[in-house]
Amino acid sequence: MKVIIIGCGRVGAGLAKALSIQNIDVSIIDSDPKAFNLLGPTFKGKKFVGIGFDQKVLSDAGIEQADALAAVTASDEANLVAARMAKVVYRVPRVTARVYEPEKAKIYRRMGIQTVSPVTLGIDRMTSLIINPQLVIERMIGAGQVRLVDVDITPQLNNHSVKETEVPGELHIVAITRSGKTFLPNPATKFKTGDIAHLFVTTGSTNKVKRIFGE
Repeated sequence: MKVIIIGCGRVGAGLAKALSIQNIDVSIIDSDPKAFNLLGPTFKGKKFVGIGFDQKVLSDAGIEQADALAAVTASDEANLVAARMAKVVYRVPRVTARVYEPEKAKIYRRMGIQTVSPVTLGIDRMTSLIINPQLVIERMIGAGQVRLVDVDITPQLNNHSVKETEVPGELHIVAITRSGKTFLPNPATKFKTGDIAHLFVTTGSTNKVKRIFGE
């Protein structure tokens, strides 16, 4: 697999190192050669100095063979241009971009570009911690109609089955983490105290989750 990353700030460098550790072919682009210092001496990928939407730079980085591209510079506009080029001109199968402005993120999605908005993620997480501290909302899915939520399993649910807690169309258990290992359950799987249940929940069903899993 080949991945191109545009922007070698903290996010770009962290992403590049995480992918490189998994033996993925990574090329990272930044206009400032000093930015590559964040990668450290063990980074195995390729580094290219230049503008992330410059066609020659992208070609040198191997965009024609790329399976994915992530635009994570500090500029929403630069990320949009680079992501659009990757998607429309080079037909890169998977394109994602970091977007600070939530409204711009909606525009990206209409263009078929997946986005990560630190502002939206921060608002969602802090709202969750204030209003529903026992529920950890990991991410919103789609336009926010569905949420991925983590819930601690308390003693009152010990030995209760997944089937007993699911609500068709509203609440679905997708995974369980137990003793540091995550697995996919079946309807007969029994919860154990200390488990973390990972749920898909519709936005209007948060109170139902609280009732089922306890305050």
